[in-house]
Amino acid sequence: MATIKPFKGIRPPKQYVEEVESRPYDVLDSEEARAEAGDNEKSLYRIIKPEINFEPGTSEYDPRVYEKAAENFKKFQEKGWLVQDDKEQYYIYAQTMNGKTQYGLVVCAYVDDYMNGSIKKHELTRRDKEEDRMKHVRVNDANIEPVFFAYPDNAVLDALIMRYAKTEPEYDFIAPIDGFRHQFWIIADDNDIATVTAEFAKMPSLYIADGHHRSAAAALVGAEKAKQNPNHKGDEEYNYFMAVCFQASQLTILDYNRVVKDLNGLTSEQFLSALSKNFDVVEKGTEIYKPQQLHQFSLYLDGKWYCLTAKAGTFDENDPIHVLDVDISSRLILDEILGIKDLRSDKRIDFVGGLRGLQELKRRVDSGEMRMALALYPVTMQQIMNIADSGKIMPPKATWFEPKLRSGLVIHKLSNAD
Repeated sequence: MATIKPFKGIRPPKQYVEEVESRPYDVLDSEEARAEAGDNEKSLYRIIKPEINFEPGTSEYDPRVYEKAAENFKKFQEKGWLVQDDKEQYYIYAQTMNGKTQYGLVVCAYVDDYMNGSIKKHELTRRDKEEDRMKHVRVNDANIEPVFFAYPDNAVLDALIMRYAKTEPEYDFIAPIDGFRHQFWIIADDNDIATVTAEFAKMPSLYIADGHHRSAAAALVGAEKAKQNPNHKGDEEYNYFMAVCFQASQLTILDYNRVVKDLNGLTSEQFLSALSKNFDVVEKGTEIYKPQQLHQFSLYLDGKWYCLTAKAGTFDENDPIHVLDVDISSRLILDEILGIKDLRSDKRIDFVGGLRGLQELKRRVDSGEMRMALALYPVTMQQIMNIADSGKIMPPKATWFEPKLRSGLVIHKLSNAD
């Protein structure tokens, strides 16, 4: 069962929300954050990308940077740009992209659920990235940014959310960078709070969609605090971390595509011939061609698009990893033909998130920077849940969730509020 609880969120008064809110810390670099924050002293980047408070070139891992994050978090509260709610409650966070809205419940997830595997992951984490986020959680004594979970579809929760969605939201704005709409409601009614808690308690698992490093860091700091507290009882605020939980069927996963610098010494003709061993190869001409279904790929080479369809027997329908298009393309194209063994470290390959479109693949090949591009059909949320349930790990660079959560709408403090 999934244990969750309401919490006293720390969040901006309505009139400040658009000045405070930001993109997540890991989708932009220091200079982009510096430019976006500009001279706005209320920007959350001053807490989540605190290196922008120093001279350009300052390392984001400099000890002074973490201290500045805590200093600014304190300042935001003192100035009234962030204010703690009086009551423990849940929140609803809706995002609208291209006319489609997904509704998330903002809750506190249970550290022990992460540790015992009830909160399921599908990606490996890197210790250096975990440690960076752990330092950030420790120094602020708070989860400044939420993690992004999925839960199995639930009719009771869906009805409750839709009831709130018909009322006026607390926040409602279009984010300037992506043009997506973001709305936010407060669930303060005790009966509704009890319903949310009870419905989650019926779920065997929650699934990390995005934010594996933040999830690991939040849970590890919570466990660390439990060990350090001689009077630990188990109900302290640090036993929980903030997550936005969406119904799995509502989530949009975009394609995550590949561009490669060379053909491993092959001519274009030799490469296409090698592909025909495991794929049906059909030339599609010069117009951009997008894969139409699972196990179909688009190849861009020498100004032409090709449709590649994996032949029967090249993947195992009963294996949650081997049936994935990211695995098929990695095994049969990148590894077998091009000699790219490690997607994480090989410098001959790069990755392009689907929001940029296939036009970006064409551009990078036409410019001469890359020799060929490979577009994949998006992974489905069901595939991710199957992998997480099996205890296996997704191949790297497999999922691109969009829209990203905005940060700064609500924050969870780890020390029990007065």
